[in-house]
Amino acid sequence: MSTTRRQSKEKIEESCFRHNLLTILTIASVAGGVVLGFILKGSKSEWTKREITYVQFPGDIFLRMLKMLIVPLLVSSIVSAIGSLDLSLSKKIGFQSIAYYAATTSMAVLQGIFWVMLIHPGKIMSKEEQTASIHQETRPITTVDTILDLIRNIFPANLVEATISTYRTVLIPPRPLSNSAVNATDMTLWEIKSEMVEGSNVLGLVAFSVAFGICIGKLGPMGKPLLNFFDSLGEAVMLMTNWVIWLSPMGVLFLVASKVLELDDFGVIVGRLGMYFLTVVLGLFVHGFVLLPLMYSLFTRQLPFQFTMNMGQAIITAFGTASSSASLPISMACLEENNKIDVRVSRFVMPIGATINMDGTALYEAVAAIFIAQLKGIQLSFGQIAAVSVTATMASIGAAGIPQAGLVTMVMVLDTLGLPADDVSLIIAVDWLLDRFRTTVNVLGDAYGAGIVAKLAENDLEIMASNGTVEAGKVPNDEWHTTSM
Repeated sequence: MSTTRRQSKEKIEESCFRHNLLTILTIASVAGGVVLGFILKGSKSEWTKREITYVQFPGDIFLRMLKMLIVPLLVSSIVSAIGSLDLSLSKKIGFQSIAYYAATTSMAVLQGIFWVMLIHPGKIMSKEEQTASIHQETRPITTVDTILDLIRNIFPANLVEATISTYRTVLIPPRPLSNSAVNATDMTLWEIKSEMVEGSNVLGLVAFSVAFGICIGKLGPMGKPLLNFFDSLGEAVMLMTNWVIWLSPMGVLFLVASKVLELDDFGVIVGRLGMYFLTVVLGLFVHGFVLLPLMYSLFTRQLPFQFTMNMGQAIITAFGTASSSASLPISMACLEENNKIDVRVSRFVMPIGATINMDGTALYEAVAAIFIAQLKGIQLSFGQIAAVSVTATMASIGAAGIPQAGLVTMVMVLDTLGLPADDVSLIIAVDWLLDRFRTTVNVLGDAYGAGIVAKLAENDLEIMASNGTVEAGKVPNDEWHTTSM
């Protein structure tokens, strides 16, 4: 009897190990990347950018493969999910998702403001220290132009162009010999032009996919062949995603190692910016691992621990890549395979969430803006703090799901407090690391949202499946399991 129990225990342990093998390898790759980075950093006094690029090359290939899958996965998932649902349920799931996004983003911003006002990490910085801070070139932009660009990108003029580029307003400053002293400081009087910058217009693609899915749903039987095409496309992309997922440990290893090599002075993180760093991390931890799990438990009546553990691969990939868009395929695979979330929900909620639901970014931008104001000795009124909360929420929606995109929209938040865009340079030294933490919270927030919406829509989905309206939302192909060899 004891031998049977021992064999049974060994089988369970082996099964558990195989089930979590990819997650274990990815965790090891993060730790290995840090160790490798410091070993390489200690092997020579200075690493050139070209040498760092060589170290980062395998990680770049991994990122390129993930990004390659974003557009076909995003479009096929949303069209398939909405087209397979009746319009009444689509509206219900859509409203539930938007309500969740609005609630959690607002909660993140308010919590960030609470922590930064309570801890008060900013200390007045001398002019010499500000001058010695790391600077980078910033793009002049106004808050109004940022909002208008956000709206313009919802309605792309060319759908094909939207897959490779995004619209952006460009402000041209006056010539140095201009006689107008006002034009030199008032950006609203500068010349306005536009440009298309590299990077998919995810917001526009989401808007088109939602509208296209609704149209297919209204066509009924006539739209079934088109719906089948997007269903097949989605499954093919998810199968390809599984192949790429198994390369993630190697990719993350070299991405982390290269970032360690890029770090000029680790003492900056534990020095003047240390309290700011800890404030942001504390806020992100409370939001991502306390408030969101509590919210999940409240709506689903289930403990969140297993759900979070099952998202381990997506969480680690988000930390390693610092890109919620690049993590999207893995997040969806973890939800559908590990947490058994209905594919009609996950493939509708997750792509939209990866575009507009940026809890970690919203919290970070609120904390960073107030921290910079504290550094410069500016006393903020209640109205200014309220303005920061609103602007940080809007800025997070407009932030792209790419590494360090929050720095771009940070200019919008600083403008609310009347602070120059150059002040972004005061936090550059630690932003690369904080970017990984906030991206992790972004991805985790989307996952919890999918879990909550799936639970709220559970009865409706079962009724639709039993009536034969649509097929039950099950993973149709067991060959792309993310947790088995």
